[in-house]
Amino acid sequence: MSDDTEILLARHGHLGLITLNRPKAINALTLNMVRVMTRALEDWARDDDVANVLIRGAGERGFCAGGDIVAIYHAALSGDRAPTHFWREEYALNLMISEYSKPIVVVMHGIVMGGGVGVSAHAAHRIVTEGSSVAMPEVSIGFVPDVGGTFLLSRAPGELGTHLALTAGRAGPADCLLLGLADLYVPQDRLSTLTDLRECATHEDVRAVLSALSAPVGPAPLAEHRAWIDVAYAAETVEEIFEALAARPEPAAQAALTQIRKHSPTSLKVTLRALRKARSYGRLAPCLDMELIAASACLGGSDFPEGIRAAVIDKDRAPKWAPARLEDVGEAEISRYFAPQA
Repeated sequence: MSDDTEILLARHGHLGLITLNRPKAINALTLNMVRVMTRALEDWARDDDVANVLIRGAGERGFCAGGDIVAIYHAALSGDRAPTHFWREEYALNLMISEYSKPIVVVMHGIVMGGGVGVSAHAAHRIVTEGSSVAMPEVSIGFVPDVGGTFLLSRAPGELGTHLALTAGRAGPADCLLLGLADLYVPQDRLSTLTDLRECATHEDVRAVLSALSAPVGPAPLAEHRAWIDVAYAAETVEEIFEALAARPEPAAQAALTQIRKHSPTSLKVTLRALRKARSYGRLAPCLDMELIAASACLGGSDFPEGIRAAVIDKDRAPKWAPARLEDVGEAEISRYFAPQA
């Protein structure tokens, strides 16, 4: 049964307001939330009185922590393909947001992960605050970046997106701007002024309000590591990236290698292949199609449920990946994640 309170819709002047309202779950997405958001955006696209849309998350912990991975865990163990249907509708919403005819403003405050990135980072105007922490941590649970994550990360400067994807690292506000995951920094105490969007009847009006609210952000921590990141992650195989990182003198490079080695070898190889393909595609739609195939393959594998078990079910943080070594993940296995299933 759907919960009509888990996503709230409102109209204020020219503004259509969407509030993700599961604060205890850091607004993790459900199928009902995806469908309600989709219908609202469809309706407001046809409504001449709605000139812009604001999407935000309830509570202080974060905008959206992604999808309900516990439900996915149980589905994977039982052979239930329901998550594939969820992903298909979720990715369609991601594409809709990217192509929307009216300005969509999203407040990426607090934790923004996985599916939360999908409903925020494809919007026209993406706001980060001093509390923003954005990540695509899929390789840490035996999955692959989805919701258009391969598209976003492949477009980041140099190899910064590859670094973020393979380490499952988090980006603060300045790094989000550097990576292209957000457009402007607004201090949290100014967010209440976003209600001025109700008066905005044009794109220019929206830009003027946002420009007045934005503030300079400090230097991006990743910027100082750009030189070695671009060199170390330029390779076409994960094994070569490991070798390049191991040869670097920078402590940060060694820390990155230590972190990457914890993740699913299969997910690492599939993710690198997906990022390179996404770069060649250059558009969101084919990346989403590719990600749906890969996500469905993950659902039928062993690493994805094992990764969720270790992270959120048993919380032992000790996943037993299969295969456990990079060299045991062959080309045939990688290709399986890019072949449409019958």
